[in-house]
Amino acid sequence: MPTPDYSPVPLGEDGEPDTPSGAKYPPEVVKPMTYYGEGEFDPPSSDDEGETLLEKSLSRKSPGDAEEQGEGMGNDDGELVVGGKKHPRPASLRWLVICLTALVATAALIGVFAAFSYHGTSFQIHGTQHITMEHIFNGTFTAQTGFVRWVPEAGDGVFATSQNDEISLVDLKYRSTLKLVTMSDVKDAQGTPLQWSSWELSSDMKYMLIKSDHVKQWRHSSFGNYYIHDLTTHTTHPLIAPSNPPLTAFAKWSPTGQAIAYVTQNDLYILPHPSSSEPIQITSSGNASLFHGVPDWVYEEEVFSADYALWWSPDSAKLAYLRFDETAVDEFTFPVYNPTENSYEVVPYPGHVTMKYPKPGYSNPLVSIHVFELDRYEDMKTAGDPEDVAVAEASLELTWDHRLAPESRVVQDVTWVSNSTLLVEELDRSAVNGSIVLFNLQDAASGHGQIVRTLGQGGEEGDDGWIEAIHAIHPLHPRMSAEGTPGYLDIVPSKDGYNHIALYNPPTSKTPQFVTSGKWEVTDILAVDSDKNLVYYLAANPSSLERHVYYAAIPKANTSLIAEPVALTDRALPGYYSASFSPQAGYYLLTYSGPNVPWQRIIQAGNATFDYPFVDNSALNATLAQYELPVVTHTTIESDGFELNVREIRPPRMDDSGKTKYPVLFHVYGGPGSQQVSLRYGMDWHYFLAAYHKYIVVIVDGRGTGFKGRHLRNPVKDNLGHWETIDQIYAAKLWAAKEYVDPKRIGIWGWSYGGFMSCKVAEANAGVHSLAMAVAPVTSWRLYDSIYTERYMNLPQANPDGYVTASISNVTGFHNLDFLFAHGSGDDNVHFANSAHLLDMLTADKVRGFRFRMFTDSDHSIYKRGANREVYEFMHNFLVEKWGKGPRQRGL
Repeated sequence: MPTPDYSPVPLGEDGEPDTPSGAKYPPEVVKPMTYYGEGEFDPPSSDDEGETLLEKSLSRKSPGDAEEQGEGMGNDDGELVVGGKKHPRPASLRWLVICLTALVATAALIGVFAAFSYHGTSFQIHGTQHITMEHIFNGTFTAQTGFVRWVPEAGDGVFATSQNDEISLVDLKYRSTLKLVTMSDVKDAQGTPLQWSSWELSSDMKYMLIKSDHVKQWRHSSFGNYYIHDLTTHTTHPLIAPSNPPLTAFAKWSPTGQAIAYVTQNDLYILPHPSSSEPIQITSSGNASLFHGVPDWVYEEEVFSADYALWWSPDSAKLAYLRFDETAVDEFTFPVYNPTENSYEVVPYPGHVTMKYPKPGYSNPLVSIHVFELDRYEDMKTAGDPEDVAVAEASLELTWDHRLAPESRVVQDVTWVSNSTLLVEELDRSAVNGSIVLFNLQDAASGHGQIVRTLGQGGEEGDDGWIEAIHAIHPLHPRMSAEGTPGYLDIVPSKDGYNHIALYNPPTSKTPQFVTSGKWEVTDILAVDSDKNLVYYLAANPSSLERHVYYAAIPKANTSLIAEPVALTDRALPGYYSASFSPQAGYYLLTYSGPNVPWQRIIQAGNATFDYPFVDNSALNATLAQYELPVVTHTTIESDGFELNVREIRPPRMDDSGKTKYPVLFHVYGGPGSQQVSLRYGMDWHYFLAAYHKYIVVIVDGRGTGFKGRHLRNPVKDNLGHWETIDQIYAAKLWAAKEYVDPKRIGIWGWSYGGFMSCKVAEANAGVHSLAMAVAPVTSWRLYDSIYTERYMNLPQANPDGYVTASISNVTGFHNLDFLFAHGSGDDNVHFANSAHLLDMLTADKVRGFRFRMFTDSDHSIYKRGANREVYEFMHNFLVEKWGKGPRQRGL
């Protein structure tokens, strides 16, 4: 399961909107589809419903991010260079000014924000209108979210915007705008305008690489036909001959020059120049089981959370890539009953999808690391060597001493830290032992590396937990080191078990030099300013519910002194922030995500007078003021000595005197490293239940969840579902004892890992819950994928009893509560076999009266043919049938 990025609203099953091929990219403001759970439906990557240990938004860098951005890219003479031409910057420009007065305007709107309360202190102002299911599903309360597409090729502080069929560049420094291209003017050979799904500029801004005819594959991956558009001549030609369906899985410009690396039919190619007649074919063995430069299903889902497995060196002279051999991986097949969007279509013979899906204890894909030396290839071609000889001599397979056997290895990260220095992270399948391997590729044909860091129980973690999939290595410019060597930053656990930024300089360093410290966690490295010697980062500090943006000085010499971090956001008020920095860290988009209505603005680093309003959501503020809103409180409870975060969503005007008794529905996710309880804004299905039916909704982040240190995460290792269930039952007993709670109406529900948790609570038969609901639950970890499961459970051969106790194996408790569950028949992540297995056990034990619903052809997010709302209507009707509408007077 992937580590999800917790936007308040979910996207498609793949974690991104299912954008039709005709959609313009990128929109200036994205209004996401409405999701009514708590967090994104990234399947149970058990990390699903919450953020993973490192917020996914920045956990994966795009290829080439290691490059020294901004060097030679900008132009300080007041001109932008596009397509080889200089364009004077207009003195003034339609400046996208959205007046902030609507945002900060009036204290009256604070009442809208006041539906939030912190640590038990609550206040609110009520409107008169009532929240309905329709409001939740039609996006009435959805906050708009913008994003900035920084364009490093144009200089620091330049971003692209798409509006009215035009892509333009906005220069914050000069407050000017330059039209880059009119999208409808870009046409194929037949004169038909391309259907854009994404685009990327070459480093010299002379060409644009455009992806068209997008066809989705898995959560992150897709296929498309790619085109190269010349911004000088306004001509367009295909990267390869277009096809239907498209065959190209990924394409990426080199960070310098004009080369394009791309993967088609699982083979890797480089086009040296847009005008080149022939590409360099680096591999030729690609097939349905051999992948080069793109991940297979399990690596896409559980390791990289991305659709690529290739990385350009900063100077574009080398290309690192992974080769995946799935030959020995077993196949999984699921039916497709109706391939159309018409629910009334009759398909006499269903189709099927067959995929390679490794399960615990079975064969994983075999992964090897390779480097193609483009500079060496070009030298050999210049010297007259034949093509096949030049390709072979320029291709390296990387090796090192004491490496794990291919069948026991997981390659978790690959990062360039200089033009010729590559880092590779290797783990064993149980994520207990691992290493960071350094390759110095300065010498041609030198593909042998050395282990520079030891990870896991005998290394940096030094405990009984797992090695987290963080992907946080951030290269430093050589001038930031006294020795002139290219060191790097990483996020690693400190000795007391909290994730912090550490410096490794030179890159051969084995011991971390910590840049931050404390009993709180860094969640992301946002940017490095090499001129000011600063690192900008995001941290769950001062509380794990919050995110604030900080900066700290990067030490130039070995010292044990750690500078005090400086906050760029107001820590005096509880808040949840994130930031997207420009390539040289001169500007950043600051996003406030809660607890009040979100807003965004662009800020210039170090300049308090610069403020570029971006999104203010003033209309949402006005809308919320009209409605009677639930009250949200945050507090903590203690379970077995562990402090757990809790959110309680209370009905408006709730009577807590004890005269009125309210039902309580617990919503659980609880996967390792996840987080549900935070200060992010989000008016979801639970707010409808609280406002309309007067149900209380409680969310508890139990043991195993993230952002409070490894001491809270580690207990669940090798024993998923045990301690988490104890924590959920303990919390339910606490609420059952409250004067305002009806102890006969306490329930629990969850999706994915949360569905697993609901089933575990039912199995526990503790007598406190009268109702449980599970959507797309894991019911046996033998049925889930290998990389995710073995990270937390080890291999079944090493932990046979753990796999039994961690699965649903005793359904006696299901006799004693009202139970509902649902699953999509086309779930490629948590297979329908999980619910089929549970149905079998319920039948064998003669459990009757439960409700079950299969959603035809829906994947893990259950969206197919209008299914998503039906899931919630299914649960809603079940709740009303079993509990009625809300509170009851004492004695009735």
